[in-house]
Amino acid sequence: MPVFLQRSCEKALKLVIQRVTEASVSVDGTVTGKIGLGFVVLLGVGNDDTEDTARKMADKLVKLRIFSDQSGKTNLSLKDVDGEILVISQFTLYADCKKNRPSFLHAGNPELAERLYQIFLDQLRLQIKSVQQGVFGAHMQVSLCNDGPFTVLLET
Repeated sequence: MPVFLQRSCEKALKLVIQRVTEASVSVDGTVTGKIGLGFVVLLGVGNDDTEDTARKMADKLVKLRIFSDQSGKTNLSLKDVDGEILVISQFTLYADCKKNRPSFLHAGNPELAERLYQIFLDQLRLQIKSVQQGVFGAHMQVSLCNDGPFTVLLET
């Protein structure tokens, strides 16, 4: 793989965004976050990500127009539909599967990842009424109804 491609993959804050009609996340049988219409966001932090990157990606997410308007075109943002967000930390987005056992060397260290996860959530809360979350580092069960299905990947 060319070096410039390899580097961009290693250093990107990664978001997997699923448009949902409802979703929830539980830890040890207790619901920690639940939403109706909106986004489930799996957030992966890389070693070289920054606070600025986390804030910019949160802003981009809020502006992402993937909800249908009256004509059926994906032309509406989360704010336009008064949607909610459920954010779940997901270091496994950095899995390197060149071998049969995935490597996670490019995932951000837990201290960095948790700090940027919180900054990302804080930035979303400045703009969206309902921001729910999983528990950082916990084993979680996620339930959702993907609307479409509609799933997109955002990377810095």
